[in-house]
This record gives sequence, structure tokens and C-alpha cells, in this order.
Amino acid sequence: MKTSVTIALMTGLTTGITNAGTVNFDDLKTGAPPPGWTATQTGTGQAKWEIVADDSAPSKPNVLKQSGEATYPVCFKDDTSLKDGFVEVKFKPISGKEDQAGGVVWRCKDKDNYYISRANALENNVTIYHTVNGKRSEKKRINTKVTSNRWHTLRVDFKDNYFVVTFDGKRAFVWKDDTFKDAGKVGVWTKADSTTLFDDFSYGSETKLSAAGADQLEKESRKKGSRGEGDEDDDKK
Repeated sequence: MKTSVTIALMTGLTTGITNAGTVNFDDLKTGAPPPGWTATQTGTGQAKWEIVADDSAPSKPNVLKQSGEATYPVCFKDDTSLKDGFVEVKFKPISGKEDQAGGVVWRCKDKDNYYISRANALENNVTIYHTVNGKRSEKKRINTKVTSNRWHTLRVDFKDNYFVVTFDGKRAFVWKDDTFKDAGKVGVWTKADSTTLFDDFSYGSETKLSAAGADQLEKESRKKGSRGEGDEDDDKK
């Protein structure tokens, strides 16, 4: 199966140029990062992003794999620019003694400034953060089963200052924040020693959120998240 990439450009009143696409990495060269993406990390260490073949891939034969060790490996698509829209990916946490995480980033300015939501198989939770000048701060969390060596789907819909996180087809929570208001890039993310596979990365300016549902979003955004052990110690780094 060849890589399916669809780019739709339109002019919006507030967002300017927006785009949409799906990337499944299938016709890309293995053993190297995907061209047109910035494969890097936030913080120290050395991320290792590369295209590899994987028999379990939702869309065979290839996936994007991160197998290095760094504070926060991040890989974002250079030609994207979304203010409102969605980002979604299928991911499979393979291994990691410290973490087994997979996540998506949006409104990304650079490797040190972005929003991120991730799921962690060692902690069995889904969390949302913002990373500002390289410092990540947890904002909301829900405890839910995240199984290692199994494909999961993580999606975030974002409009204005509302963000809705969906995990494996189920709405996890809503968060409200004004840190990053401008359009930015979208991409994927892991943490520490996580070895994680990614496939069927999609993004676009269409969102499931609407102005008509603003009151409900506001109500949900005020609900408290789950309590429990997480990686809040990152805020001290």
C-alpha cells in the first residue's frame, strides 16, 4: 500500500492557510526519518525516529518508530499549520522501563513549545499538557487501561481554547487553555525510553467541535480529572 497523503488548502477568516492529510509511511524509505518532518527531541538525550516495516501495522507495510532515549522525543510535520482542527494517530507502545508512551502534538511552534496529549501503558492513563520553553506541565488526566503491544488510537479536536481528547473511540476529557492561540504544526511524541510505533497519522481543519456546543464544552472543561500516580515530577525539570 502506498502512502496516502491528501492536502486540502483553503483560506479562512481567522486561520489563514490550513491543511489536511493522512500519512501511513508506506512508500517511504526505511531506516530513516520521514522526509518533510522534523525528527528531534525536547530536552536532553537522543531520539531515534525512523521508518520501519512492521507486520502488525494497521496499514502495511511501514510504520514510524521511535526507539531512542531522550527527555521527550517529538516529530512534527513541517508543512502543517493548524489553529483549529484535529490530529489523530494510531500508536503501539512496545517497551520501556521508565515509560511506554505515545502522543500527539498540535499548535507546535518548535521543539520546545506545543500542546501534547499522550497515553501511557505503564501508568494506564491519558493526559494533556502544554510544553513551554521546554518545560512540560500536566493539566488533566484520566485513568484508563492502556495495553502494551497493542494498537490504540489517540485523537485531539481543538477549537479556540477548547481541546477534546478521545482515546480508542471514547471521549476522555475536555480542557480549556489560552497558552498557544496561533496556528502551528502537528506531530507525534513519546517520552524517555519508550519504544513506540506510529501509523495512520491524520490531521485537518475540520473539527467535531462547534460553537453550538460551547456551553457543554465549558461545563466539561471544569470537571476534575483522575487522581493517581503519574509523571508530574517532569514539572520540576
